[in-house]
Amino acid sequence: MTQKTVTIYTTPTCHFCHMAKDFFEEENVSFEEVDVSKSREKAMEMIELSGQQGVPVISIGDAVIVGFDEEQIRQELNLK
Repeated sequence: MTQKTVTIYTTPTCHFCHMAKDFFEEENVSFEEVDVSKSREKAMEMIELSGQQGVPVISIGDAVIVGFDEEQIRQELNLK
């Protein structure tokens, strides 16, 4: 089974972003972090993807999750 690509759009001060990254690390899920505070282009990409300005925005394969929704993340990644 190939693992879905995981990207998380974050800012350094976002508590839920840190929770999401810690969760991925604990579950041994590799992810790409995009700090939207450093790139207006990436921030616009995130807004276009999610329709939201808040972080975290997590893309898992074709799914887009706004916020740290552990249950939905587990479901998308087929984690128990």
